[in-house]
Amino acid sequence: MRRRIYGATATAVVFGLLIPLSACGSSEDDAGGDGTIRLVAAEYGDTQATSSKAFWDKVTTDFTNANPGIKVEVQLLPWADVDREVSRMVKAGKAPDMALMGSYSDFAAQGKLYSADQLLSVTAEANFLQPLAEAGSVGSTLYGLPFVASSRLLFYNETLFAKAGITAAPKTWTELKAAAKALKDKGVKFPYAMPLGPEEAHAEAMIWELSNGGGYADSSGNYNLASEQNIDTWQWVKTNLVAPGLTGPVPPAQLNRADAFAAFLRGEVGMLNGYPSLDHEARAKGISVGAVAMPVSDTIGTGENPPTVGVADWMMAFKQNGNREQIGKFVEFLYQDKNLTEFANRYHLLPSTTSALRGQDGGGLSKNDTQFLTALRGAQLYPVNDPAWVTVSDTIKRNIGRAVEPGVDPKVVLDDIAAKANQASKKH
Repeated sequence: MRRRIYGATATAVVFGLLIPLSACGSSEDDAGGDGTIRLVAAEYGDTQATSSKAFWDKVTTDFTNANPGIKVEVQLLPWADVDREVSRMVKAGKAPDMALMGSYSDFAAQGKLYSADQLLSVTAEANFLQPLAEAGSVGSTLYGLPFVASSRLLFYNETLFAKAGITAAPKTWTELKAAAKALKDKGVKFPYAMPLGPEEAHAEAMIWELSNGGGYADSSGNYNLASEQNIDTWQWVKTNLVAPGLTGPVPPAQLNRADAFAAFLRGEVGMLNGYPSLDHEARAKGISVGAVAMPVSDTIGTGENPPTVGVADWMMAFKQNGNREQIGKFVEFLYQDKNLTEFANRYHLLPSTTSALRGQDGGGLSKNDTQFLTALRGAQLYPVNDPAWVTVSDTIKRNIGRAVEPGVDPKVVLDDIAAKANQASKKH
């Protein structure tokens, strides 16, 4: 690969004083302080009542009241469409001034984005949580401004655990296997739900690989998808969970995350990896949920604390229209703690800045929410700063499930995925 896809796992973050955002100095492509700027954003809600529109209406109105002469138009698009549509706009020469979506690195590689230091002060950049800032950077330059984020924890249904006689959450793979067997013996449909279907298999895969000291990259930040640790991981999963039927009646390669989550909300799942919104949905349905860090392999041992998977969404600013000054003012306003926290709370996510997170920390969060926040501070994110990641992640999503199928050697599957990832990387 020609670029370091992400830094070494961030296990410590320095939390200093609250850091105010402020726009930095001038740029040669400033277009003055007035006019209308356009934001294309993913729609986070799934009904009219939960639509993001209410948030954006309020924040843009408040911004214009504070900055007369600058208006912000917001276009909301479904998650399934937003990345593709923004790419189409950019190629057609009609880029929005800003976009909030799931990827940014293709645009950064093409030189189409303002960097954070063209929009924010040095102290404002330092306000982003360290793992998120690393994932939003190409080289040492921040292009993808993290907006909201989440981390993953192992969820377990406390009622099903009690019925199966399980008195403690698993800390190792062996304990997870024993718990899954006890759940199966009590008739639980999915003792451990393992969604390796094409919707989001790359998340489940990374969680398991990290818990065995592996992951998607080596210590130098280069793809290492067929590492010895990763091969060992999938051999263990196949032999100890899938083959004995401890992952339920649906083959992992055919189980998507949405289906696994729905089964959890029906009380049919003993354990699965989840994020904050699922925890809130489950508790709203009367399901008692426990949440712990992903159990680690017995090779690592309980004394080690591998990172969990973190996921973030990205705000980016396009150069095409030359509206750096207006964009900088709006981003400064948007990333104020009150706005970022309001959006995060609306969708049971976590804000991306240390100051907003500190406010959350002392804001009466539930026990599980606090665990997610703690996990995020030391999380490892997907290598979204690599332009090849879109292709690589698609390759993982469509193929990793085969590693646990009967008669298939996990090493062959991982070697194939690694070869395709290397081909994708050479094109960038």
